[in-house]
Amino acid sequence: MEAKNVFKVVRNFLYSKANREFLIFLFFLAVSGVFWLMMTLNESYEQELAMPVRLVGVPKDIMLTSDATDTVRLTVRDKGIVLMAYLYGEGISPIDVSFKPHDRGNGLITVGGAELQKLAAKQLGSSTKITSMNTSKLSFYYNSGDRKKVPVRWSGRVIPESLYFISQVDYSPDSITIYATDDKLDSIKTAYTEQLNYVNFRDTLTVDCKLRKIEGVKMVPDHVRVSFATDVLTEESISNIPVKGINLPKGKLLRTFPARVTVRFVTGVSVYRTLKASDFTVVADYNEVKDNPSAKCNIYLKQMPNGISRATLVTKQVDYLIEESGEAVDETSSKP
Repeated sequence: MEAKNVFKVVRNFLYSKANREFLIFLFFLAVSGVFWLMMTLNESYEQELAMPVRLVGVPKDIMLTSDATDTVRLTVRDKGIVLMAYLYGEGISPIDVSFKPHDRGNGLITVGGAELQKLAAKQLGSSTKITSMNTSKLSFYYNSGDRKKVPVRWSGRVIPESLYFISQVDYSPDSITIYATDDKLDSIKTAYTEQLNYVNFRDTLTVDCKLRKIEGVKMVPDHVRVSFATDVLTEESISNIPVKGINLPKGKLLRTFPARVTVRFVTGVSVYRTLKASDFTVVADYNEVKDNPSAKCNIYLKQMPNGISRATLVTKQVDYLIEESGEAVDETSSKP
């Protein structure tokens, strides 16, 4: 009974005079919409289309060092219904460029814009006109397998939180193989990642990233994993570092007072635990005191271990003596 009542209510609603008029209005609105759409699609319009270009017939002994498929963007003019078919139909067939006819033996296949436009026109309907194209030529690079290994380095902006610093960077893999022409192989020393942008982190940061593309160069692999280890910054010092004389003639010895000095620096806590005085080299240059004798000589921090920054000597000048044949000679006395 309930179903019959529902059916009766619906039937009465649909067949009432007001609703019949509304349904008739909707019918004619739909018909007019169809006519409007047909008229609109029959007008001519311009539309940008992306058309793939493929390099085919590549010999087996040839290594492509650029992508085998590229894309050109065309602006075409045709009726709306044709353009709709290009955009929402099965798509546009790619342009096939044969390797052999375009090979000049220099590691580069070049297809000019006029030829590309002619090939593109064959893939389009006879009524479609190409009004413009975004490129004047396409290039494909290849070689016969020439390659070399280069190290990987990161690029970009990677900054940990305040009071932290990057103590170590690890790469997996730490080097890659590049394939290219001889001149490019000679010029490329390092493969860099795409620009990284990470800030305000304190724990070890691990990033999977692509390598920055270079035209005409194939990279294997083309992505790496980079890990940035962090450590807490601390200001520390190392004492008892001996001062060594350099550029001394045979038979001469330069002594400084004090003979050992202190270096102050900033580093990570874990790095500081491994440091020793022998990791640093502090020198006094004989040539400097010989040419400009004075009461004191300058000393310099010549060498320091990795992982420290803002290293400075607590003492930058010291008293000195130059010994010769076992006798101490104060060279400051020869000063005029």
